[in-house]
Amino acid sequence: MQSDIPLDTVWSILEAANELGDTHTVDACRRIIDANLRGDAPGQSDVNAVAAFFA
Repeated sequence: MQSDIPLDTVWSILEAANELGDTHTVDACRRIIDANLRGDAPGQSDVNAVAAFFA
């Protein structure tokens, strides 16, 4: 499973979620970034949480 969300978008969402105090989304963003750095696919629940941030 691959994330269709560009990593630069994940970083932007991380910053916005951090400013809003949305710890759930911050944690999901961090797990996506960590998975990317390891060369792994992110968890689908994390991708869903980040994709729903602006929904």
